[in-house]
Amino acid sequence: MDLAAPPSQLPDTLRLRRHLHIGGEWASPAGTDVLDVENPSTGESVGQVPAGTAADVDRAVAAARAAFPGWASTAPDERSAHLDRLHAALAARADDLTRTIAVELGSPLRFAARVQVGLPLTVLRDHVALAARPPVEESVGNSLVVREPIGVVGAITPWNYPLHQVLAKLAPALAAGCTVVLKPSELTPLTAYLLFDAVTEAGLPPGVLNLVPGTGPVVGEALAGHPDVDLVSFTGSTATGARIMRVAADRIARVALELGGKSANVILPDADLPSAVKVGVGNALLNSGQTCTAWTRMLVHRDRYAEALDLVAAAVAGYRLGDPFDPATRLGPLVSAAQAERVRGHIDRALADGARLVAGGPDAPVPAQGHFVAPTVFADVHPDSALAQEEVFGPVLAVLPFGDTDEAVAIANNSRYGLAGAVWSADTDAALAVARRLRTGAVDINGAPFNPLAPFGGYKQSGLGRELGVHGLAEFCELKAIQR
Repeated sequence: MDLAAPPSQLPDTLRLRRHLHIGGEWASPAGTDVLDVENPSTGESVGQVPAGTAADVDRAVAAARAAFPGWASTAPDERSAHLDRLHAALAARADDLTRTIAVELGSPLRFAARVQVGLPLTVLRDHVALAARPPVEESVGNSLVVREPIGVVGAITPWNYPLHQVLAKLAPALAAGCTVVLKPSELTPLTAYLLFDAVTEAGLPPGVLNLVPGTGPVVGEALAGHPDVDLVSFTGSTATGARIMRVAADRIARVALELGGKSANVILPDADLPSAVKVGVGNALLNSGQTCTAWTRMLVHRDRYAEALDLVAAAVAGYRLGDPFDPATRLGPLVSAAQAERVRGHIDRALADGARLVAGGPDAPVPAQGHFVAPTVFADVHPDSALAQEEVFGPVLAVLPFGDTDEAVAIANNSRYGLAGAVWSADTDAALAVARRLRTGAVDINGAPFNPLAPFGGYKQSGLGRELGVHGLAEFCELKAIQR
């Protein structure tokens, strides 16, 4: 496939998908309503998928329930072989996936290929190996403690990483022996259809994976409240996560939640400031800021604050907005008009609250078409202000000064979120000491790379449970004690 082809030219077989995937087959939906899929770079419709209903969820959950005993009893090496075939089928579609994500999300091609597609393929490959391992058993006194698959999983995934967030749930669920009903985001569902084309090619047993696209209030609610769904695994906003907890609580169902973030990038006085700022800006603007782990609060010592602001402004100036298919583009649009409007609202409020605009802002030039917001930086942001407390989910960075390490830690921890963060220092022991004090699920020291085998998840209102690696696999298991 020509990655540089015009973005409107998606394959016809992908543009109009009229079916669900239930019980190993493409099935007609119960209703006739459809969801339009938009290209956020242009505002044009690029496809349609069915708007699933509660009746569709019932059918999909029934198929998953029927498939569960057989899949749960499948030998680990056989489950691993199924995942290996799925990996091969997906890898063969890497170009299609890259272009589709560039179209329906607006990710620039290079980022779509390397992160949006490359990372989830790595995650799936990791689970090929994890699935092959026999379940861990341990003896505790006269008890044999065993791990068993939890059952049917309802996976509800977001739009910002439409393949990665899906495979971060499906791969460990399948490796553990669970069956799954997936509801992808209604904003980026076409990627999920490519995934299920690969599922069909890989020959997974019928009912092990099922697809019901639709809206959160309809399909999401039906999954969260379904009596035959044993675990609801959700990634998205904290407000929606709280709603899922309430719905699942009525039937005492398990939930795994990966929610919001307001991560702090703590740059200590002895740090390599140019490197810390360059990487920090890149992380804050990752995926046009539509990343839950984005370091959206940069904390800099007062003695180096002015220098840091100059470096930030220079770095942001190098981020070119534009067509995802243009090789010069570094930032694409936001996913929708509503999302762009929300981000502009945060910018306007920050100005009203007295933050000092360093770059971007409401009057910065953006492409005439599409849902673009210029990368924006604010200085003199009060730690208790809305900009320092609320998740913007757009290309907006707040730079805050601190006087000493204790104050930096206090500012970093002054958040209802606790998903990620960073520490920079020439003294790695000092950086590690600060990292240990941050109340977050992950901390990167001096720009250390992301590790897809490490547990991923957050403290406080950033969620419950963990994804990825052996710790993520454990979320899909029950513990049983057998006394002998």
